[in-house]
Amino acid sequence: MRELGIGIVGTGFMGKAHAFAYRAALAAFPDIPVPRLEMIADVEAGLAAKAAHQYGFARFTADWRALVNDPRVDVVSITTPNTLHKEMALAAIAAGKHVHCEKPLSPSLGDSREMVEAAEKAGAVTQVGFNYIKNPLLKMARGMVAAGELGEITGFRGIHAEDYMHDPEGPYTWRIDPVGGPGVIADLGSHIIGMARFLLGPIAEVSADVRTVVKSRPVARGAKERKDVLADDAARMLVNFARGCGGTIEANWIATGRKMQLGFELTGEKGSLVFSQERLNELLFYRAGGDSRTNGYVRIEAGPQHPPYGEFCIAGGHQLGFNDLKTIEMGEFLRAIGRGEKASPDFREAYEIQKVVEAAISSSKARGWVRVG
Repeated sequence: MRELGIGIVGTGFMGKAHAFAYRAALAAFPDIPVPRLEMIADVEAGLAAKAAHQYGFARFTADWRALVNDPRVDVVSITTPNTLHKEMALAAIAAGKHVHCEKPLSPSLGDSREMVEAAEKAGAVTQVGFNYIKNPLLKMARGMVAAGELGEITGFRGIHAEDYMHDPEGPYTWRIDPVGGPGVIADLGSHIIGMARFLLGPIAEVSADVRTVVKSRPVARGAKERKDVLADDAARMLVNFARGCGGTIEANWIATGRKMQLGFELTGEKGSLVFSQERLNELLFYRAGGDSRTNGYVRIEAGPQHPPYGEFCIAGGHQLGFNDLKTIEMGEFLRAIGRGEKASPDFREAYEIQKVVEAAISSSKARGWVRVG
């Protein structure tokens, strides 16, 4: 079977998640090209060497350019801070590689458009790290909407809230540096915006309130010197979908106590669906009508009847996790490369998601409705 040499740039949280996923992908999806763990890069050679040993890569480097130009690397995964995405992706595309990039695609819409155009012109297969929509239950939810099982869709309420930035004494980092683009609306907001688009299609217009709550942070943990914060901490949007229904979307990284409140409530004339990543192996389904004494939400538990759950476990109720969703993501990416097909979500979809982010920021400044794109 055809092999694909894998190169990962970055050894942090997402670098490790990518390595896990590439290692596991063939076991779950035997029809994909064989992922050969060829090279891993980190600006610190020691971290690169440690990761190569730990994850099973043949080689390591402290120079990402050496990785993207290496003839034995066919696929490049970019897991670095946002400011580096464009340069690395364009270099990899120019070198004839297929590219996976973590979200958001880049700090600016113009840079993202340049990345999209370069990839499409080169015929590169691209994918962006929106792995939460790879959940088998969300794929089923999308199918139910498309099949009309919920009837005409009447509303969507979506949220992605966590608390990793809630401490005002938490230090100033690259994550809130305006050079890297917007704050939570891009970091977490892109996930729930992407999920909304996955389920219901394009968002046509937004009316948003995007605000910075923590106005300054210490330059280092415990330091007296502080820096002003310009990145947003909370974003709340009214949205209208192109299909005709409306809804709300919230992104918040100072939601004290929340670790992964990524979810939605989707209502229709015939029923509704409720999902939370905090219980990612469950989907609640309400069917309108029936006996009012006993009618209510039915809990659907993930199992082999929800592909590709069965590729990981033959027994229902045993549950998938975050790294399994990442494995599904990489498996589908490698399959698309092997078949010469488009992967999803690709650079183009990430760009469309970023258009919604930019429209929300513009709306908040103008205090009114803004058309997307």
